[in-house]
Amino acid sequence: MAWIYLLIAGLTELVWATALKQSDGLTRLWPTVIGLSVALLSVVVLSLSLRTLPVGTAYAVFVGLGALGVALVGMVAFGESASPPGWRSSA
Repeated sequence: MAWIYLLIAGLTELVWATALKQSDGLTRLWPTVIGLSVALLSVVVLSLSLRTLPVGTAYAVFVGLGALGVALVGMVAFGESASPPGWRSSA
């Protein structure tokens, strides 16, 4: 069950990161509320997995799933570049 919790926690990271992108710097109410709420849920579910799994393993998997997933969402949904030159900040 711990691995299922960890998978859910990693997948919810996609939701909150994407919602915070849509919040436009926390200036749009509903994307901000969704992003912050799901971020809290993500950490709570991660903590459930930590009842059984070692913290190093669980956190590495959690961050890895989130990073890979958010990168893919950025490329697919927002047209962000997949090449190293595209990794530079546009700000």
